[in-house]
Amino acid sequence: MIHVSDFNDLEHLSIHKVGNASQEEPLICSQNPLELQDETISQLLLTYFIQPFTNSAEYFRFYHEADLQLNEIFQYCRRIFENRDNFHEQSINIARHLYKHSTHPKIKGGELYIAYFSKCQVDGEDVEAIGIFKSENRDTYLKVFLANDNYEVNYEDGININKLDKGCLVFNTEEENGYKVSIIDSISKQNEAVYWKDAFLQVQRREDSYHQTELAVNMCKKFIHDKLPGEYEISRVDQVDLLNKSATYFKEKEQFQLDDFAQEVLGHPDAIASFKEYKEQFQQEFQQEFPDEFDISSPAVKKQQKVFKSILKLDKNFHIYIHGNREMIERGFDEATNLYYYKLLFENET
Repeated sequence: MIHVSDFNDLEHLSIHKVGNASQEEPLICSQNPLELQDETISQLLLTYFIQPFTNSAEYFRFYHEADLQLNEIFQYCRRIFENRDNFHEQSINIARHLYKHSTHPKIKGGELYIAYFSKCQVDGEDVEAIGIFKSENRDTYLKVFLANDNYEVNYEDGININKLDKGCLVFNTEEENGYKVSIIDSISKQNEAVYWKDAFLQVQRREDSYHQTELAVNMCKKFIHDKLPGEYEISRVDQVDLLNKSATYFKEKEQFQLDDFAQEVLGHPDAIASFKEYKEQFQQEFQQEFPDEFDISSPAVKKQQKVFKSILKLDKNFHIYIHGNREMIERGFDEATNLYYYKLLFENET
């Protein structure tokens, strides 16, 4: 996990204005880096840049479909890491590269900040880092001030330091694999925002424990939801029970082991065989592979909690939340009303 306190020194900072090329907005590059003389401003900038990454434990890496060396942002960052005298020149190259990809009509122009951190900590390792941040939205602030013994109110536009629009941290480690990269995109679900991750940065997820855990969780959920009902007569309650057992396994275990999971959660030999076969199908279908054994990432499990929804929806009238103990709920059919029912058994009502 990333923490603001892990970043000790914002040593260099260059700011450029990147407009929307398709709207004929200009690219304006600074002639020199910003001189950071005010400690308060430096600390505010550090919070603005790093705070959004503190809830992210997912890492990416630069790539290129032909050759990693052809990834432009990878090359610009490598040149900075090799010689800090190249910093401002390469920051301009990064700004030009972003401008080239800022062509979608809905992409907003904004300030681009390129930062160099001489020392930060990532996963227990002290490394250099380069930050690439973009602010696209401005807020209006009220300014209350004293003038001639009376308070007056005015307003001004500015940047909310609690709302970073887009960001990327490149850590100087594992260069041969495309560095370790963390990214932020506040509107990543919108189609026009794909340019930041896919076109501008060209990054893909690292095959680490976070990625492996995420894949395994989704595979287990799809097996229980999609595969099992087609092979066995399984009630919705039993499906929820298996999801609960899966959630407990990922929360309590430190390591995922395919055989151990299948035996502990599924139990039945036929279901276990079907599960192992489904893993191969899942990997082929999604072109994503993960090993039979790996360390479970707690942040990935936390992020994927919604996958294990233990909710039983009955028509449009009732939602039943089932958190465990399958034996405390029974399903039946009432011939008088020609409707199904559930009987819930409990000791205390709160």
